[in-house]
Amino acid sequence: MSARTRAWARRRRAAAILAGGALFALVAGILPAVAQVPGAARDVPGGGSLVMVLDSSGSMADDDGTGRTRMESARTAVGRVVDALPEGHPVGLRVYGADRPQGCTDTRLVRPVSTLDRAAMKKAVAGVRPRGDTPVGLSLQKAADDLPAPPDGSIGTRTVLLISDGEDNCGTPQPCEVAERLGREGAGLRIDTVGFQVQGAAREQLECIAEAGNGRYYDAPDADALARQLQRSAQLSAVGYRLEGRRIEGAATAAKAPSMAPGQYLDTIGAGEKRYYAVGLDAVSTADFAATAVPQPGAAVDSLDGLSTALAYGDGDSTCETDTQRFLQQEGATPLTSAVARIRSEDGHRSCDGPGRYWLVVERQSKTGSDRARWPLELVFGVEAPLGDGVTPAQSRPEYGKGGEQAALPTGDPRDVRGGTGFNDATELGSGVWRDRILPSQTLWYKVPAGWGQQVRYDVEFANEPTVGSGSATVSYGGTQLFTPARFPVGSGSGFRSTVMYSGKPAALRMGSVPVAWTNRYETRTAVRPVHAGGDFYVAVTLGADTAEIAENPRIGVVLRLAVLGDELAGPQHGAPALTEKPGGARTGNGGNTPGAADSSGTGGAGWTGIAAAAGAVAVIALAAGFLLARSRRRAGTQKTRGSA
Repeated sequence: MSARTRAWARRRRAAAILAGGALFALVAGILPAVAQVPGAARDVPGGGSLVMVLDSSGSMADDDGTGRTRMESARTAVGRVVDALPEGHPVGLRVYGADRPQGCTDTRLVRPVSTLDRAAMKKAVAGVRPRGDTPVGLSLQKAADDLPAPPDGSIGTRTVLLISDGEDNCGTPQPCEVAERLGREGAGLRIDTVGFQVQGAAREQLECIAEAGNGRYYDAPDADALARQLQRSAQLSAVGYRLEGRRIEGAATAAKAPSMAPGQYLDTIGAGEKRYYAVGLDAVSTADFAATAVPQPGAAVDSLDGLSTALAYGDGDSTCETDTQRFLQQEGATPLTSAVARIRSEDGHRSCDGPGRYWLVVERQSKTGSDRARWPLELVFGVEAPLGDGVTPAQSRPEYGKGGEQAALPTGDPRDVRGGTGFNDATELGSGVWRDRILPSQTLWYKVPAGWGQQVRYDVEFANEPTVGSGSATVSYGGTQLFTPARFPVGSGSGFRSTVMYSGKPAALRMGSVPVAWTNRYETRTAVRPVHAGGDFYVAVTLGADTAEIAENPRIGVVLRLAVLGDELAGPQHGAPALTEKPGGARTGNGGNTPGAADSSGTGGAGWTGIAAAAGAVAVIALAAGFLLARSRRRAGTQKTRGSA
């Protein structure tokens, strides 16, 4: 037995003494009350909508260089957009300059935002004739009002997609000022612009509108590019991150922090803002806290903009754990997850080892010129039970071994798959070769079950794609991140890397984890410490926004070669047998005992037990008493309490 495992055994013998004090402290009210959320309603997935704003001014009657008018090419492009959108996505159409030869109030909602009707949308745009002026600012103002509020108070992506061949010629209201105001009014609104054969001041204005409106500018020098760029923007609006959780409003100071029980929550955070949440912790359990900021894809960010999490104590000014994640690129925003854990030290003498009231702190770091909109914030707080009395954990597994850079991965023809929009709807995958398609600025999500003793290993291959022009000088990037069941980013190591330059030619990334071991939590490396519980691991794959200037196809091919390596063990304990299959698919240990079934619903997959929020304090007290024996099966790790989010 190693010195580390012997030390753990001594701590377990001391746990009974600590449990008594923790039990008294919790009963005495150190554990905060369950957060009260009006209506306690879960956010529904989606809630997104799209309104296209089509320039119908006189210049759209000009020849686009193919013998067709710009308006004819625009009609064709809009038709391709509606054909590619998912069934039922709410879409509307507004035009300006279509009704009068002159006039700065000439803007009209041709088709209200409603459930997608492809034939009706095509008919609506077919009836538009270019005639008048270009009141862009007024049209943007009204388009924002055209978008319905997300259902049931959910946070969805509401997109204004402006298609124009020139700049505003009315002057009031100023388009960039309108876009900036709309962009700051609330989370979830974005304004994308597509410039059709524009240059100079017209392009600069459209770029300004997109940046101020939390969106992206897409350049369309010809009819094919117009169709391609419209599809990218519209499809991106339909695949926004599906947020889920109970509403909570963090405070600006520790003294006013709302109480948070184990569960999943939704908040928002502004540029430069710090949010506090209060939690009660016992003396023996591991507490996991992850925060995911969800800016609009491609919104303006600096490479050093980031999201920080911290676990604080005392008056909230002292911290025992901190983590900061940064974008590290300037092409545009992507989802960003930061996480911290309270892991009791081996000697039990650290400031954060004791029971009591703590604060979970989230801070958004943003430079001048970056996106100023409020970002949706998805929070997950979980508690891992200590191992039961007499259970000696297996030694840590800090090395990659056969699961490292040279591990053999599956070969053969890939199978088609569609990745999810985030943690909550990530597509489950097992070992194999998988093929997907990704938009510029998009992040695709997959979940991979891995148990005790197993490790996740994968390659991401970005496809060889036809490029626009005769060899663009633009270079973008492809990226990936692996997350644990508790949503902790897993650091790179052993030759792995998280980004690669992409120019339309084949490019690949290698990524993986060490084997899952309970004692990994006492290691220091970021590639090892988080990998301490089995369950659903998450793979995120991102393509940089600038790929929109490179690739000819709206979506870019991506292949995922994935392997879950190693025998799954029956538990975290030293000498645990490998699991085997019984007839009917049940998983058992070599001794024939079926592992205890764990709830497989929710954020972390199996191991995140869906208990009633009111029972959270009782569960934590039970953990402190130390009578729960952690047992595992496939997709099950250490027991974690989770509210009924």
